[in-house]
Amino acid sequence: MARQMDFTTETPDCCEIGDILQVEENKLPTSYWYMLEHAYGASGNFTNRERLKTRSGRVVKKWHDDRFKYLTLEFDE
Repeated sequence: MARQMDFTTETPDCCEIGDILQVEENKLPTSYWYMLEHAYGASGNFTNRERLKTRSGRVVKKWHDDRFKYLTLEFDE
């Protein structure tokens, strides 16, 4: 089963669709968040039961809204 996760980024040209990126898990007092390799982007916060089981994902989409630029990664979970 695949899971998708969005990461805010300031450098959407850091990668291409289809690239595999590594993520690092970071812990807050009551949640977790993820940083893309080379600090390309950061995720939102996730509860313990929403934690990622894998540490690499494939870039499936680059997009933006009025406030931020995003990379969407797909993880095999």
